[in-house]
Amino acid sequence: MKAQTTQRAEPDLLYSEEEEALRAAVRDLLADHCDPAAVIARTESGAPHDRETWKALAEGMGLAGLLVPEALGGQGATHREAAVVLEELGRAVAPVPYLTSAVVATEALLACDADDLLEELASGRRIGALAVALNTAPGGAHRSVRIENGLLRGELTGIADAVAADVLLVPAEDGGLYAVDADAVTVTAQVSLDLTRPVAKVVLDGVAARRIGEAAPAVRRALRAGAGLLASEQLGLADWSLTETVRYLKERKQFNRPVGGFQALKHRLAQLWLETVHTRAAARNAADALAGASADADVDVAVALAQAYAAPVAVHAAEEALQLHAGIGMTWEHPVHLYLKRAKADSIAYGTAGSHRQALAELVDLQAP
Repeated sequence: MKAQTTQRAEPDLLYSEEEEALRAAVRDLLADHCDPAAVIARTESGAPHDRETWKALAEGMGLAGLLVPEALGGQGATHREAAVVLEELGRAVAPVPYLTSAVVATEALLACDADDLLEELASGRRIGALAVALNTAPGGAHRSVRIENGLLRGELTGIADAVAADVLLVPAEDGGLYAVDADAVTVTAQVSLDLTRPVAKVVLDGVAARRIGEAAPAVRRALRAGAGLLASEQLGLADWSLTETVRYLKERKQFNRPVGGFQALKHRLAQLWLETVHTRAAARNAADALAGASADADVDVAVALAQAYAAPVAVHAAEEALQLHAGIGMTWEHPVHLYLKRAKADSIAYGTAGSHRQALAELVDLQAP
């Protein structure tokens, strides 16, 4: 008798009416609160995070709790809806800790026994951050802190959005994941290419903490969801870059004709459109896999595929936007540099495209060259 195998249903890559309505609402909110000039001005200040926009998203629209069950004060939605939000946040390079708090930290807590913290993050009253370096891939090695006399000691670097966090989820050498109040640690901002998602060094010097669960499964779950949904943010970056470049080339004239009419530029834009469309398919596939009841191996494949493809496309789209905007694209006042910096930083977040290609080859039993 043959053993029965569970196969994943065909992925649904289309957006539902509810998801399109959510997109429209988020885009309208960001248009009012997060225009390019305001984002650039904020990067020049000492407070890179936009607390007002975060409050509107988290408390006003309840988006911080999309992945949290309704019984714990969340929306009980899925990764598909969170992906739509991240697409729009990517289009606006919004300086808010949505990916790090509402996705990564929340996913880590969902694997632990910390319902009180989940409720606080879902309400938007507190911001969480997983104290694992931003460049760590799902399943990759990460640093842990020591435990001495029941207190946490150690130094962690490259922690995204730690400067905005109220609670840090810290992996320790005993295999546990600990919740630490941000006020009890020293957080020092580090130089970051991406001015809208700063990273920081976190120093724990004898800090009391509460163990909330096992670190290994929680960190792996959090990083996998972060990598999978990061592809949707990268899709938003690429889509904005393409849309704005097309609009600019229609308006800019040379030899008394729109620059966009030149055949060489048409070919470049057509190639970029194809890459963006393919990125949308890969990102939607990853979000759908994370949202569904797929086997772990299927989700791993979808996430690795999405990151292997989306990361270089986002960088390419932003580079093309910068170049094709010509002189004005090189100025600080034009927002395209924010998109290029975010795309470059995203390309190493939660693992590089190369590391995901290697993981994908192993998952499908394809021997690497």
